[in-house]
Amino acid sequence: MCKTLTSKYNVAGPRYTSYPTVPYWNSEDFSLLAWKKNLKQSFKSSNTTEGISLYIHLPFCESLCTFCGCHKRITKNHSIEIPYLKSILKELDLYIALLKEKPIVKELHIGGGTPTFYSPENLKMLLEGLFRRVKKANNSNFSFEGHPNNTTKQHLDTLRDFGFNRVSYGVQDYNETVQKAINRIQPIENVIKATQEARRSGFTSIGHDIIFGLPFQTIEHVIQTIKETKRLRPDRIAFYSYAHVPWLKGNGQRGFKDEDIPKADIKRKQYEVGKQLLLDAGYIEIGMDHFALQTDSLNKALENETIHRNFMGYTNSKTQVMIGLGASAISDSWSSFAQNEKGIEAYQDLIEKDILPVFRGHILTDEDLIIRKHILNLMCKMETSWDELTNYFEDLPKVLNQLQEIENDGLIKIQSTRLKVNDKGRPFIRNICMAFDMLLQRKKPETKLFSMTV
Repeated sequence: MCKTLTSKYNVAGPRYTSYPTVPYWNSEDFSLLAWKKNLKQSFKSSNTTEGISLYIHLPFCESLCTFCGCHKRITKNHSIEIPYLKSILKELDLYIALLKEKPIVKELHIGGGTPTFYSPENLKMLLEGLFRRVKKANNSNFSFEGHPNNTTKQHLDTLRDFGFNRVSYGVQDYNETVQKAINRIQPIENVIKATQEARRSGFTSIGHDIIFGLPFQTIEHVIQTIKETKRLRPDRIAFYSYAHVPWLKGNGQRGFKDEDIPKADIKRKQYEVGKQLLLDAGYIEIGMDHFALQTDSLNKALENETIHRNFMGYTNSKTQVMIGLGASAISDSWSSFAQNEKGIEAYQDLIEKDILPVFRGHILTDEDLIIRKHILNLMCKMETSWDELTNYFEDLPKVLNQLQEIENDGLIKIQSTRLKVNDKGRPFIRNICMAFDMLLQRKKPETKLFSMTV
């Protein structure tokens, strides 16, 4: 990768799990009443035909990983498990009362925090309650995030009994110096055991998350981590850049100094070397920072052009409705977004008062919806198209003009009504999407909001 291009395009920018991005939501024009109305309309038109996606946020962890940018609560007090899970189920009851029909769940993802912080017995209680309230779609896809240090055979068997078929393990890096810096001491033996146990339990898709750009991490560390990963042959690999945003996450990302983090050109080299190793091992690049074996359902979705990207990341298929349950969880009705209270106590207090715990959101404009399509196309397919009748918006000529320099650098190819990202441009997909982001273009942030794109 050309060092000049790396330096040129290494700017702060969104990762585009949504458009508009959360910092640009117009909460002044948003209301809980409007959210309910939009959700009901979208649910009514899509539940029986495509079902919904359901995300459950379990925010508790026993220790703080200093690379983490998620909303979490650090505690070793496991007595909080059942009260929180009861709040999750009551929140679902509030949604079902609003929608007046059982949701048909096509995709279910349990994230955190650390879902395996919870005992298998309590996860069973949650899922038994959940499936008394909803229906499973015939082609459902259920997944969860597991911590290799505490994911047990009982966890895996319990979840598999409810139809879970995919697990994602946070590996990050196998080097002990890097692990100490990010407070994630995780022997490779634990990852091997958790991976093998998942296969024995019947999970058909096992993912490993690997991060580059971590403090004290060298190119050799990345090579060694991927070498070990290739031996275990996970079905999916998320290979992504560490997002250093201590101004947003407080002390959580202050466990090391800024100078301990690899510079942009080293990070890009880490990515290029790691990517090539994965391609050589038979993995196929999926969208941004994701790789999958040819046999994995994510690659099949790419081939079938059903791949989608939302707040859960890349998924096998699209649903109009995604309901997020739990503190800080985000929901999507396609025409609007809503986020729950981030504080656990504030979230539970509203639930106890029979109030949906939404504290902010955004109603998408007609322009938002068109731009959202373009950004989804770029993130999922590395191309997008338009004409005067479809996917055209007033400022598109300005976008194309701004993209001229990116085209001159050989990163994209623009035709009369089409844009295609070249292989050379894939690492800069966030920069390409930023040109379409009219809210960002019209109002540059006055403070740091996003991580660097490289």
